[in-house]
Amino acid sequence: MSSLMQETNARALSLGVPLSVQWDLTYRCNERCVHCYLDHEDHGEMTAGEIKGVLDQLAEAGVFFLTMSGGEVLLRKDFFEILEHARAMLFNVKLKTNGILIRERDAERIRSLGVQQVQISIYSHRPDVHDAITKVRGSLSRSLDAIRFLKSKGLKVTVANVLMRQNMRDYAGVKALAAELGVEVTIDPTITPKMDGDTSILTLRIPPRTLGEVFHDERMVGDVTTFCAPPPGPDDSVLDGFPCSAGHTACYISPYGDVYPCVQFPLPCGNVRSEKFLEIWRHSKALVEVRSIRVRDLSICPGCRHAGTCTRFPGLAYMEGNMRGPSSADCDKSFVRTGIPPATMLPGAAPSGLLQIRESRG
Repeated sequence: MSSLMQETNARALSLGVPLSVQWDLTYRCNERCVHCYLDHEDHGEMTAGEIKGVLDQLAEAGVFFLTMSGGEVLLRKDFFEILEHARAMLFNVKLKTNGILIRERDAERIRSLGVQQVQISIYSHRPDVHDAITKVRGSLSRSLDAIRFLKSKGLKVTVANVLMRQNMRDYAGVKALAAELGVEVTIDPTITPKMDGDTSILTLRIPPRTLGEVFHDERMVGDVTTFCAPPPGPDDSVLDGFPCSAGHTACYISPYGDVYPCVQFPLPCGNVRSEKFLEIWRHSKALVEVRSIRVRDLSICPGCRHAGTCTRFPGLAYMEGNMRGPSSADCDKSFVRTGIPPATMLPGAAPSGLLQIRESRG
């Protein structure tokens, strides 16, 4: 992160400003990805008029970064009407899309509206693997066509690669494909429970032993020695810090107006159909509770050597039953990365909810 962004985030945090919002405009999707945590039915999405009214409220609250996602955002026939309003309010807009519906005219409109970045998920450089994950034949080819389209219009495009059992050996191929396309790539082995709490898709997570191999592959992480270096252990600055930005400078809005600290933190905080966004942001009891938590308030993490370097998701901990507890997937990642057991693996530590689920399934 640049020093300017660090300063901006620190300033937003001190002022209580919601600097960044992700808004899923729809859960409907033209793909059926095997690892997706969303329900793809329409249970009464907000109208374009409702959305534009809330966008005005977000601007008033100080939001600057706006990520518009789904589902597949282009399934909304009023998507460009919403996008035009967002850009008129001067939001820095990032789009997340699978790109399948993007044609040249759409790419032109996205460029002309000044969208900052478009993120497209690519699961493998091999069509059979990617298409099996999305359950749409030809989806890799169409997503790659969209990337080329958007790049040709001068847009910044990034590739997101979520790793799971089906594609866990393909990250090098995806990185090479991204380099060929001239785009950046992010690789993430995080598979989350469904928003309704269903944990069945967690069987898709990469087994810890294989994940260790991935984390020690320089094609994935670069300098292995640095990436896998033993953590120094937490100091007071770490223990007095916040677990993450969720609910502090960022939040998430669902297609139905529900506000959560993060898309991976389904703690209900209010609904913009019945309350003003700023009222929810400032006075929601749930958000106030989230903001009260420091690392030293967590149940196990303060005594963990990884506390200052862990990628712990409070939302995953919440879905395991305790937002102040550990996130077992992140405990696993810390262990396989460094070889040093986290606090959850020390003698006498009780396994977390998802660790128990994984143990029961062998």
